[in-house]
Amino acid sequence: MAYTYTGSVHTELLASYADDDPRFRTHDSPNFPERDTVIRETQLLRKLFFPGCWNAPEIVEDETALHEMIEELGDQFCRGIEPYAPECLSRPVDAVLNKLPTIRRQLKQDAEAAYKGDPAATSYVEVIRSYPGVHAMMIHRVAHVLYEYSQPAYARELAEAAKTVTGIDIHPGATVGEYVFIDHGSGVVIGETATIGDWVRLYQEVTLGALHFEEAEDDEQMLKKGYKRHPDIGDNVVIGAGAKILGPISIGDHVSIEANAWVTDDVPAHTNVFIKHPEQTRKPDTKHNG
Repeated sequence: MAYTYTGSVHTELLASYADDDPRFRTHDSPNFPERDTVIRETQLLRKLFFPGCWNAPEIVEDETALHEMIEELGDQFCRGIEPYAPECLSRPVDAVLNKLPTIRRQLKQDAEAAYKGDPAATSYVEVIRSYPGVHAMMIHRVAHVLYEYSQPAYARELAEAAKTVTGIDIHPGATVGEYVFIDHGSGVVIGETATIGDWVRLYQEVTLGALHFEEAEDDEQMLKKGYKRHPDIGDNVVIGAGAKILGPISIGDHVSIEANAWVTDDVPAHTNVFIKHPEQTRKPDTKHNG
């Protein structure tokens, strides 16, 4: 392999696996059917994060097998970065590999949030294998590290691969807290400068987007880059399906935003935002009831 990993993350991951409780099936791994509609980076990541759920029981006990999988992932990262850089930069690759135990802890929290936040969820394994929001958060938490280490183009490739599978579009620049659950997920868009707090639940077709764009000073055809244009979402926030939260605004803690709401101003903490629905008018079908 072109990449050689010299860190100790395999030791940390082994300790993490040892701490897992039965909800994650880490120590009792059934033979699940393979799912091959994802890129190689994703295949490796989901095995490293949840080996019991993705047919990788060998790495739970075998440090050599675990180290080899980590090196293969590092090699995949190098190959992804190489077209954008003159050579594989070990710093961003080492950075994301060294954060795998931290990301794994966050993903277990995301799985907990999904299980607790969805009455239809029957087990953690179901959530990990089947929920698009958990898959999207797995890739985003990795892509965000690459973004922070000056690899935005490759990070965006990973984000787009996740979007293809899940329908969830999270820019790798977005900052996401812990225990985040994106339910259903289709059509969710989270912009580059958005921030999301802890215990946030988003439903399908939610947009955390920009309200308008500024032009570059020296080119009226070029939009300005690198400035704050997306919302900040506090802790313990629920945003209903189809809601649009637009602009560099602040949504406080413990806020509930109803489905299809259009929010362009700050919302203080402990507030419910809802649409005043018009009365429905119903007429009997005389053709079938006469």
